[in-house]
Amino acid sequence: MFKKKLLNSLVTGAIVSMVAAPQAMAADTGFDNFTALTDSVAGGSLPESGPLLLANPSWTQVSIANRANQLAQGIDNSGNWDMITANETGVDAGRYLFMPFETGNAGMQRVDLWNPDYNTRTVTLVAPGSQNFVSGDASRWTPWGGYLTAEEFWGSGSTKGRLFELTNPVAATGSGDSNFIHRNLLPRVSHEGLTFDKDNNLYFIDEFNGGSIYKFVSANPNATNGDDYFAAGQTFVMLVDGGNNANATGAITWEPITDSNGAAIPGVSVLNADGSIDGRLSADAVLGTNYQRPEDLEIKTLVNGDQILYVATTTTDEVYSFNLATDTANLFVSNATLDQATGLSVGGVFHNPDNLAIDAEGNIYIVEDQPGGSADIWFAADTNNDGIAESIGRWATLSTLGAEPTGLYFDKFNPDIAYINIQHPTSGDDRLIMLAVPEPETYAMFMAGLGLVGASCWKRRKN
Repeated sequence: MFKKKLLNSLVTGAIVSMVAAPQAMAADTGFDNFTALTDSVAGGSLPESGPLLLANPSWTQVSIANRANQLAQGIDNSGNWDMITANETGVDAGRYLFMPFETGNAGMQRVDLWNPDYNTRTVTLVAPGSQNFVSGDASRWTPWGGYLTAEEFWGSGSTKGRLFELTNPVAATGSGDSNFIHRNLLPRVSHEGLTFDKDNNLYFIDEFNGGSIYKFVSANPNATNGDDYFAAGQTFVMLVDGGNNANATGAITWEPITDSNGAAIPGVSVLNADGSIDGRLSADAVLGTNYQRPEDLEIKTLVNGDQILYVATTTTDEVYSFNLATDTANLFVSNATLDQATGLSVGGVFHNPDNLAIDAEGNIYIVEDQPGGSADIWFAADTNNDGIAESIGRWATLSTLGAEPTGLYFDKFNPDIAYINIQHPTSGDDRLIMLAVPEPETYAMFMAGLGLVGASCWKRRKN
């Protein structure tokens, strides 16, 4: 377990920061110590500032930012806060969280976890509507220290489906000095998940019924900036069990849809009117395997160095695992997977899996795209790491009316801290929640900082 210290103990509604070694690493986590919930929480039964019923009552949740407060400070914020990442490398690594706005007038913001002032810790870095950016969804820190986001919007004749990099995510102080660049080498798709493997290959999906899974291999994988990384490279689409199929498992191959410089391959690449490459039609041209609304991506590295890529498919209520070392695709979770609360198949209560997250021990979490009262977060148990989960357990459930939980992100520098956005609630007040598994010696200070200490709280924790 990381040795942690309390960095700040703050007043009600503020953040508590715990710091660890300045390098992310595997560690034990308390987030896998829980008894699976048997049902979803009732919609609207919990306050929006504490909207989750958690499977371990000793865990804490704190609101560390909300949209209504941003608007009250005069900060342009179009809402629908989506996927979360942090500055995982470089100066002050782990200090900031980044997230886009999934709106028709999209932008993105940064949250300073070290800032004790609730009113000033959140700053809009890309003003809503910059470069006609829409439906911001993806959120990923790059190996060279940039921030990637992308548009979850694509279709025939569209000018969207673009990948963007904020090249100065830590140094920027606001939208006026942010460097937001369209990385136009990637084919156009409806983006959601993005992730890098250990060789710095970039994986992405087309969020569409019949969407495919893609890999971009840079000609300069060890580039120290995005200009060089995206200067040249080849995009491939995944074919499983030979391709020309849907929801397949079995052997994986990768078929190119661009040449090694990112240019069109005659007879394969389908061009848009502006000369960019249509990733969806190009994938179909080479018989890329179709999955039903693939959404988020996560990569887990096994002890032997093998890496497993996980992909959630919302329409079919499934999560797939792709072993990138053995080139094998498996069905990781489905309605037939056992529910830890009942010992029976989970059935239709596992519905619309959307976001994925991975904790410090490599456990996979699955976040449902459903409204409060139905939206659950599931913990997947795969003890032998074969890419097929033995069971899943309801780890948390959301109450907020009209909202969905999104962007679950486990702190890379503290195994007992996580963050999640509560997106598009009926109230319009999007909210960022910090989850924590406090150690006994810091628990009283933690609760005092939130103005919640009482004899019953402390007694319950000790028990």
